[in-house]
Amino acid sequence: IPDHGSGTILIRAHGVPPDVKENLRKVGFDVVDATCPRVIKVQSILKRHAKHNYASIILGNQDHPEVVGLLGYAGENGYVISSTNDLNSLPRFEKAIIVAQTTQNTLLFDEIEKLATEKFPHYKVFNTICDSTGRRQAEVKRLASSVDSIIVVGGFNSGNTQRLAEIAKKTGKSAYHIEMESDFEKLDLKPLVSSERIGITAGASTPNWTIKRVYRALEALSFKKGRSLRKLCFSIQRAMLLTNIYVSIGAGSLCYACTMLQGISRFLPYVIISILYVQSMHILNHLTGSESDRYNDPERASFYKKHKFFLTSLAVISGSAGLITAYTMGPTAFLILFIMSLLGLSYNLRLLPSRFTGNRYFRIRDIPGSKTFLIAVAWGIVTSILPPLSASGKIGLSAGLIFLWSTSLVFVRTAFFDILDMQGDRIVGKETLATLLGEIRTMRLLKVAQILGILLLLLSAVFGLISNLGFVLLICPVSLFFILLAYERGFVLPGIRLEFLIETLFPLAGVVAFVWWSF
Repeated sequence: IPDHGSGTILIRAHGVPPDVKENLRKVGFDVVDATCPRVIKVQSILKRHAKHNYASIILGNQDHPEVVGLLGYAGENGYVISSTNDLNSLPRFEKAIIVAQTTQNTLLFDEIEKLATEKFPHYKVFNTICDSTGRRQAEVKRLASSVDSIIVVGGFNSGNTQRLAEIAKKTGKSAYHIEMESDFEKLDLKPLVSSERIGITAGASTPNWTIKRVYRALEALSFKKGRSLRKLCFSIQRAMLLTNIYVSIGAGSLCYACTMLQGISRFLPYVIISILYVQSMHILNHLTGSESDRYNDPERASFYKKHKFFLTSLAVISGSAGLITAYTMGPTAFLILFIMSLLGLSYNLRLLPSRFTGNRYFRIRDIPGSKTFLIAVAWGIVTSILPPLSASGKIGLSAGLIFLWSTSLVFVRTAFFDILDMQGDRIVGKETLATLLGEIRTMRLLKVAQILGILLLLLSAVFGLISNLGFVLLICPVSLFFILLAYERGFVLPGIRLEFLIETLFPLAGVVAFVWWSF
């Protein structure tokens, strides 16, 4: 601590000795105490009993920051133990209390408590292990009974993560403690690859985005180490997602389904326009606004950094080809696509000086939740509004209904991906619909939106406002609804396979429409 200081000091969750906090204030720092309430409870117990000359015995790791802080509250009569032998080696105190580091192993604490009850019945024993720590440790034991291998994700210096790893190893299953996905490269993965079922758990302080990255790496690992055909299929699947080719095929397929619903026979140019527009816009927006990808999807971030020139060229060529195709369809199609392209390009660009926006909304992307709605509307226009407007110069009731359906489908898809990316978006200050509403309310909104989309398509077909294809296309929104339910109940996990499954619903719409048209 310097002799003089200024500014703000944040005390982390582990806490610090009381004299450290006091000295920081004395030299001029503003101290913000973010000590965990559970740790404060232990500090209070120690402080209260130290005043009455109790010896304080702390079960924990001597050098752990939390234990260092607790010793400061125990005063001169504080002792740290890490085993029953340590407790036996201490003098027999007239008055003593036993507490535990909040992330301590519950089994070890039970042993200490049993020994104290038998040999030192006059000692006061306080179970100060955090409830969530106890639950996590119990969950690891339960998890071990249903899997072949266990991966514990968290810092190598994290006390609660170390405890989870110890418990996992004691179960007899293959257990791995890793800090990040790159640690897989340093391990013997033969037992892991041969496992049919793998469990993943994490320390209390491990962020969700780290767990997600580990899961993605593990998902890819299972294919990379597998048979050549399986590996090839996974590589193609991943490449199509990273380059947005599969997404653009989905947009073209949705456009084809929308033109069939409206009875537009000359569909091919509009399908091509949809593919090229979505291909271009999705790549450009990832290139210009990919801060959150470093947390949400590091593989994508790395891919875009490595292949920036190729992807930029692909986006420019796709966008230009889309505009040329639209130009051949007439001024209406060209004007609509040109305006949409300008809006798409300007999404991540600073449009207004700060004096007009109050230092907040410099770009369209700065408007909270704008991405989710704008992507859905853009897809809706290019797949269901542009074709009839270009072909007949007007938009009828059927076009409006189909626009609402296609927009709702894309809206749910985009907002669901926002839910998967919530933590990374929050880290970089990205305000999506999911970060604004929270996961529970966003999921509720998506289910309602999907039910309305299903009813809209069904009733439009029943009353003859669209073709009978509407009945068959119900398979897409119904499938998406059940995927949402499966995710909500933990039956599917975030990863490449879930992303590919969601995106497959759009090519499915095209396949269904083609089969319907063929018969």
